[in-house]
Amino acid sequence: MSQMNPSVDQPFANALKPANEGHPPGLFLLFFVEMWERFSFYGMRALLTFYLIKGFLHANDDKAYAIYGAYGALVYATPYLGGIFADRFLGARLAVIWGGILMAAGHLLMTIEQEWALYGALGLLIVGNGFFKPNISTMIGSLYPQGSTKRDAGFTIFYMGINLGAALAPLVCGYVGETYGWHYGFGLATIGMLLGLATFVAPRGLSRMLILVASLASVGTMFYTTKGDTTQTLLNLPVAIALLGAGAVSFVKLGHGVIPADMGLPRDAAGNVVKPRMVLPIFIGTLAAVAPLALLVKRNELAGWALNIMGVLAFGSILLSAFSAQALERGRLFVILILCFFSMLFWAFFEQAGSSVNNFTDRNVDRVVGDTQVVSGQTYSDVAVTQEFLGVNVAGKTWTLTDIEEAQKAAVEGKPEGKVTFTADDEDVQKGLAIGGSEIKASVYQAANPTFILLFGPIFSWIWGALGRRDPSAGVKFSLGLAQLGLGFGCFWMGAKSADSNGMVAMTWLLWGYLLQTTGELCLSPVGLSLVTKLSPARVVSTIMGAWFLATAFSHLVAAAIAKMTGVSEGGSGSAIPPPSETVGVYGNVFGGIAIAAIVSAALLFALSPWLKKMMALDDASAAGHGGH
Repeated sequence: MSQMNPSVDQPFANALKPANEGHPPGLFLLFFVEMWERFSFYGMRALLTFYLIKGFLHANDDKAYAIYGAYGALVYATPYLGGIFADRFLGARLAVIWGGILMAAGHLLMTIEQEWALYGALGLLIVGNGFFKPNISTMIGSLYPQGSTKRDAGFTIFYMGINLGAALAPLVCGYVGETYGWHYGFGLATIGMLLGLATFVAPRGLSRMLILVASLASVGTMFYTTKGDTTQTLLNLPVAIALLGAGAVSFVKLGHGVIPADMGLPRDAAGNVVKPRMVLPIFIGTLAAVAPLALLVKRNELAGWALNIMGVLAFGSILLSAFSAQALERGRLFVILILCFFSMLFWAFFEQAGSSVNNFTDRNVDRVVGDTQVVSGQTYSDVAVTQEFLGVNVAGKTWTLTDIEEAQKAAVEGKPEGKVTFTADDEDVQKGLAIGGSEIKASVYQAANPTFILLFGPIFSWIWGALGRRDPSAGVKFSLGLAQLGLGFGCFWMGAKSADSNGMVAMTWLLWGYLLQTTGELCLSPVGLSLVTKLSPARVVSTIMGAWFLATAFSHLVAAAIAKMTGVSEGGSGSAIPPPSETVGVYGNVFGGIAIAAIVSAALLFALSPWLKKMMALDDASAAGHGGH
């Protein structure tokens, strides 16, 4: 989510437009800057929970979820402050550069397997995201003159860049991290962030070459690291084509110009460019904030207290404004607060993707394709170990997740213990043991949501536009989003209920669940920020936007609490995780509860929607709120 401000740079947009009056070339530069930043961010996200549990920390599920939740909450709390520092002192351009440097340092620090490095890295990422995230979107807005009919389409293109980076990250960072080693995955995230930063600051000619060469190199990396893995290669292909297409288009568009040198610099009240102020104190202050933020992540209960204080101040100020306002303004503020609450619920459920759903995918979803069941009495030589061995007694031992992962890493390194030789017996047949398939890494499934957005986002945008004045109101769209999210978790619940005797779930249930969650996101996510800017009184719009971000921050803490209900590991190593037959019911029950809660919330909000629409007092098209993410 990004804070968006109207443009004060109308001359820039006119100067940058090519002869065909298309989108300004600067859009395509910022598209790639944000794409690489999201690549690094979601690359780390795809691996974080697994790294906490399986890496050097050997955290149990509860501890991993608490760290993940505190990190996610603070990541969404800092953009409010980053936007204020940029508006008043630094300007958006310098804020983006500083944020990118901090985030690159954070990703690099993640490659060191030490506790101080882990929490320090998360602190750097939290601070860096606060500077980067709101200000890159502000610069997109300033490319267009006020009232431009192309502005919403420009943000849609930018949103596609966000999701292209988010789709690419699990396929590259996630796959490499799980296959070759955590530090390699985090190292690729570091390179992605540095590429985004270099593209942003380099001269136009060099930026064009960076975009083209980096796109080709990324596609090459995707296919080089998955050589011999036909299934993963096929999964990579659509995203690779999209990346090459985006790179080619951006290379051509940037031939017409780039963002001007004075865009994104701080301005005075009259709109004149001024020098950045308080630069050194702000830089020193943000570096000093890294250690306290790292401590808040480590002592995650403190993060909850810090957010509670911020929430009381932010939402309290909105309530005070509402009670002292005229009736129309008061009603609109109450609508924002109500939708803020339902938005928090949505993201609390949705963000299970990086925690409990990620572990469910790793432990209970059958991720092997193209395998063949063994025949009793037949001997199999030099067999590659896959997830199919989980919980089965083969070659003298009952295989745990840790055993399987160690064997797979040995196979990558060419060691003989990476493969096994055994004679199948009747028990192997009864347990459904199969061999010879291709295993899809669990983190790769996190590419499903952004890939579905790339596929269905333009369709939803067309649907809302085609409906015109019949476009559903914001409340109805929010309720549709929650209902589809609930149905998505219903698919996870159905998968758990229909699991085989070993507790393994067919991956089709997981993919259907992700698809429904994505269509729910497309109903809700693009609506919120657009509606806040329409309904908020000008004098408190920044406070309300900050409160909207804080609601998302709270959702991560709620998400962590929900995820803890699925905690099944005791820490120490993967062998402490019970077999799938014992864990599938735990996940299924929690996901079923989420499904019910989301659908009931959707029904309640749908019932409130006519009243909310009346309180908004907007025309039908405005009330729908189908602006950019």
